Amino acid sequence: MSTAIFDLLDPIPFGFFVAALIFDIVYAYSPDVLWGKGAAWLISIGLLFAIIPRLINLAHVWFIRSRPAAYVEKIDFWLNLIAIAAAIVNAFVHTRDAYAVIPQGIWLSAFTVVLLSVGKVVLATQKAGFKEFRHE
Repeated sequence: MSTAIFDLLDPIPFGFFVAALIFDIVYAYSPDVLWGKGAAWLISIGLLFAIIPRLINLAHVWFIRSRPAAYVEKIDFWLNLIAIAAAIVNAFVHTRDAYAVIPQGIWLSAFTVVLLSVGKVVLATQKAGFKEFRHE
């Protein structure tokens, strides 16, 4: 049951963070403050949706001993944790006034998206069965 909830909710924050990155890039080239405020909302909602999947992931990777957690699952956990920390800092950056968000907001949004993307790639290599990429 928890795996189904995790699989359902895990992609949602990624979508919000990618949208926030797009909004930040548009805001850098636009005089309209609405893009920056929209990015702030997207980051905040992405963080809210990131809570439940990360708690489930925390339990599966570190606490449930029915099966040992794979090395790549631990890497994915840490990448997601660092990405969420970067998104929290990014949420605080987006509370600044007007163009004080740029360029730090873009860099933090890009860093968050890159970390989450690398985590997805690492998990995909495990699920695809690429044994040469796994450390055992």
